[in-house]
Amino acid sequence: MTQMKLLMTLMGLALVLGACSPAGDDAGAAGDTAASNAQAADAIAPGAEGAAAQLAGSTRHGEWASIPVAGGDSVRAWVVYPERPDPAPVVVVIHEIFGLTTWVRSVADQLAAEGYIAIAPDLLSGHSMPMAPDSFMAAEGGIDSAIAMVSRLDQDEVMTRIGAVGEWGLALPPAADTWGVVGFCWGGTTVLAAAALIPGLDASVAYYGGIQQDEADLSRTTVPTLALYGGDDARVNATRSYVEESFRAAGVAFESETYEGAGHGFLRQQTGQDGANAHAAAAAWPRMLGWFERYL
Repeated sequence: MTQMKLLMTLMGLALVLGACSPAGDDAGAAGDTAASNAQAADAIAPGAEGAAAQLAGSTRHGEWASIPVAGGDSVRAWVVYPERPDPAPVVVVIHEIFGLTTWVRSVADQLAAEGYIAIAPDLLSGHSMPMAPDSFMAAEGGIDSAIAMVSRLDQDEVMTRIGAVGEWGLALPPAADTWGVVGFCWGGTTVLAAAALIPGLDASVAYYGGIQQDEADLSRTTVPTLALYGGDDARVNATRSYVEESFRAAGVAFESETYEGAGHGFLRQQTGQDGANAHAAAAAWPRMLGWFERYL
């Protein structure tokens, strides 16, 4: 079993995720289902400080689940169901190094508002955590603790867990027969690896994920993938040539978008970078939805 080397190129995120920013957009409390759905059509996921309000105001059904994994393992996950009459595609939401935070759960809620069964697994399930996920960025030494914790994860275990979550989602009675993944930072890197390592995956979207050749052989991918980047994120962007060349060599649908002036973590930190993060977040969210609509 190999160690989870995906984290290694992302250590620099501690510098750019040192503080959370409030969101300019959240779903808010809706008076009725029709009004909520109409609002959701123009909404994007909130920034970190709007996450709790998003969840509190949601009309969608969310619940905790324990998802079984081969070998007796299990993964704790937050599952949100859309309000629609027909079967829904499944989207698995891969968290940052901080684990399953309130913000990640709010992203899942907004994806459900867009019509998807959204499942956000805690890929740190079963591993000792020094503090709650929402505390890592605020506590002294918290970011270093998160980095150390995630660096100990095993890549094979992570991929097996994501695959099991996807299969579990597809078996839900209201689910359609397609599933995708979206991830952020460490989760974005994990998504790029998943596109090459998880069979049966239908689509993937990586927000500011960076990956090196020794971390995963992307030439094996068969999964249509969209990569979204901030222009002011040189550390991640330095890995882009390997990603783009690999997908091109594999003959798989691949597109990327760079949002000038936006920094790392722009969807979480929507008030950062003098408005550039907000612009990137507002543009990237529908770009992602278009990708999933095309392939799921």
